[in-house]
Amino acid sequence: MLEIAWFATRLFLKGKLLRDPVHFIRQVFFGTLIGLVLFLSLAQVEIPLGVTVVVSSLLTGVLMPYLFRDFKMK
Repeated sequence: MLEIAWFATRLFLKGKLLRDPVHFIRQVFFGTLIGLVLFLSLAQVEIPLGVTVVVSSLLTGVLMPYLFRDFKMK
């Protein structure tokens, strides 16, 4: 398992893993931004921090497959 992760990491760093790395970075940025905005907006409501973290993480995780539906590897 670690060999596969190391091989994929080396390919990614060499620029040979993704077909369109700019699209991948943009989608990661959008997902992170949406998760951050969701977390900060829930943090303004007076609910426990643990609930805020769980809800924002869950909703961001549900959003990720939609963002990466066109993800292509070489």
